[in-house]
Amino acid sequence: MATITTSLIVMRWELLSAIMMFFASTLKIRFRQSSHHVMAFMCGGIGLAMTCWFVTGLMGITLSMENLHNFMLVTKDTFIQVMSQTPPDWPLP
Repeated sequence: MATITTSLIVMRWELLSAIMMFFASTLKIRFRQSSHHVMAFMCGGIGLAMTCWFVTGLMGITLSMENLHNFMLVTKDTFIQVMSQTPPDWPLP
């Protein structure tokens, strides 16, 4: 019993995201069949977000504000570096 409890505690977020992916997929199919295309699109977006959350959890990537801030800083510095190396008349007509 302790092994099952420990495995559920360790895998809780991955299990939650897998269950959410299943429900989003099921609801998307039902909404498409009943011609509720906006709701189907929203369920597809939720499914995609849960998939990203599932993969980041399996890879051990933590989505904290500090990591997001570092990503934005690196992105900004890279953008500035690339833009400073472009020719002044770019793009050509």
